[in-house]
Amino acid sequence: MGRRILNDALRTIVNAERRGKATAQLQPISTVMASFLGIMKQRGYIKDFQVYDPHRVGRITVELLGRIKDCKALTYRQDIKAKEIEEYRVRTLPTRQWGYVVIRTPIGIFDHEEALRQNVGGQDNIFLSS
Repeated sequence: MGRRILNDALRTIVNAERRGKATAQLQPISTVMASFLGIMKQRGYIKDFQVYDPHRVGRITVELLGRIKDCKALTYRQDIKAKEIEEYRVRTLPTRQWGYVVIRTPIGIFDHEEALRQNVGGQDNIFLSS
């Protein structure tokens, strides 16, 4: 169920971007979703996000910048070792110039660049393309 929640939220963001909307409302929410939005904000894909009532069903309001072309939650989990991250990124992303693979590690959720810096592997979750 958690993967479906994340995929629905990412599709909502992409659809709002395509329609030219300034904000997107995401509901229900998860901690993985909030961590992923933090990575998107850090990389400049979204302006800001606000989490409302995280202890219940909750809702997140995301302020969009218009930079997201595609964003998907992968429906299968695949374990990735630290030395295989670059090869997996080349296989998954459409080009070398842009996009990120987000990896869930024992330390936390990182994009592929941060995971390589910290030399840690984990499970792939999401890819983000602009």
